[in-house]
Amino acid sequence: MKTNILPISIKAIIPTTNGSAVFLRGKQKIFVLYVDKEIGETMQMAINKVEHERPLSHNLITNMLDGLGAEIERVIINDVDNGTYFARLVISMENEIGHKIVELDSRPSDSIILALLTDKPIYASSYVINKVDDMSEIYQKIINVKP
Repeated sequence: MKTNILPISIKAIIPTTNGSAVFLRGKQKIFVLYVDKEIGETMQMAINKVEHERPLSHNLITNMLDGLGAEIERVIINDVDNGTYFARLVISMENEIGHKIVELDSRPSDSIILALLTDKPIYASSYVINKVDDMSEIYQKIINVKP
């Protein structure tokens, strides 16, 4: 069975009492991924292209891929089960045999950060899009609240 993938983007990263809510926007709806506070901050730094004096863990991974002649092709959030999301990190490289594609199981948060750092696309499977609740109204309520 072939699953369609649809492009998504980060609409907002909003701090919560327990971490950060990452609002992801697809063509059909907005859905939310909850992450630890530090991961939310790291995502925001990647969006803002913040440079660090020394490489952070995600920067180290991108540096390792560069050193190996590999690159991230895309990220696919491919499953959700009881509020837990799953993702595939798609990496490609050339070697003496030819072009090689590797898909790695990954936390969506880590994959998203890597995609942001390398300007690569983020997708969600149609299965995920159809399964998650549309959070568009909640997102609108949150951004319209005046402090």
